[in-house]
Amino acid sequence: MKKKYLFTPGPTTVPPECLLTMAQPIIHHRTPEYMKIFGEVREGLKYVFKTENEVLTFASSGTGAMEASVSNLLSRGDKVIVVKGGKFGERFAEIAAAFGVDVIPVDVEWGRAVEPEVVRKKLAEDSNVKAVFTTLCETSTGVVNDIKEMGEIVSKFNAVLVVDAISGLASVELNTDEWQVDVVVSGSQKGLMIPPGLSFVSVSDKAWDLVGVSNLPKYYFDFKKVKKAQEKSDSAFTPAISLIIGLRQALGMLKEEGIENVISRHACLAEATRRGMSGLNLELFADRPSNSVTAVKVPSKIDGANFVKRLREKGVSIAGGQAQLKGKIFRLAHMGYMDKFDILQMVSAVEVELREMGYELQLGKGVQAAEEVFLKEIV
Repeated sequence: MKKKYLFTPGPTTVPPECLLTMAQPIIHHRTPEYMKIFGEVREGLKYVFKTENEVLTFASSGTGAMEASVSNLLSRGDKVIVVKGGKFGERFAEIAAAFGVDVIPVDVEWGRAVEPEVVRKKLAEDSNVKAVFTTLCETSTGVVNDIKEMGEIVSKFNAVLVVDAISGLASVELNTDEWQVDVVVSGSQKGLMIPPGLSFVSVSDKAWDLVGVSNLPKYYFDFKKVKKAQEKSDSAFTPAISLIIGLRQALGMLKEEGIENVISRHACLAEATRRGMSGLNLELFADRPSNSVTAVKVPSKIDGANFVKRLREKGVSIAGGQAQLKGKIFRLAHMGYMDKFDILQMVSAVEVELREMGYELQLGKGVQAAEEVFLKEIV
């Protein structure tokens, strides 16, 4: 018998309560029953996003919502600043370029957080910039950016701030309205604890002004069309009904725990993971580590890609590095439906596999370091 353990930064483990509710017989979406469910989901999303603005919901991966944030806010030839500090910052730049938008890159060394002052200088240099695109948590590097300061900076210009919070929402602190974040993009399969297939976009009044003049092509991902339907707790197109039902359950669980407690739990889990890796004399990759995923440098003489593969074959799924980081780092997620015992299992699996591959370590040191964090916290 082989059990499976999911420690990847998406998809994440789905709570049994959500699985069970999604297994119920399908219902029709043009009915009062569905509209009531979707109305509860709309309010729950506002609670998690910490916004009074409508959160638009699409049946797509998070990349669909990233694309929608470009096609709805901008026009061909517009100028945007894109923070390129990892795979997903680069994705924003690629999407913008595909729509004929002029990208002003902020190239950040992978593993480092962006300096908000750099963004301020670029905004000051060109008054025609319409938007700044960045990530809350750059999943590919484990870095969390200072979105609060970015919001303060961008709010003083005509541009809007667009943040990819796909792997950060409900695990990393994000106060959308308070921090003056105009657009937040997210997905269902990470901190929101349900399978992939839903994406979300919160849109501020400042951003809606841009939507009103955008001339880029869109049809399915049309913000105005979706907002009009959602204001009646309806969907412009056929929704992912079972996922919406599962999301209602997940949002209820998050609200019951309290979003501030959810964020604190993730901070504790992340600290235990980092301490566990340090206990094995492993070096973290990110200079400003995220509370949703930890990136760890692969020790010398260890084949990083093979390390991830060997764990997966034993039923333990973690993530390797992407692009130029392939084989050089591995990534451990601690977001969503996880508690302290998940972390101890994950750290133990890393210990045992590295030892089997010839890395010199004292078994139990990583687990002990993680346990010491939990002994000081209530999780």
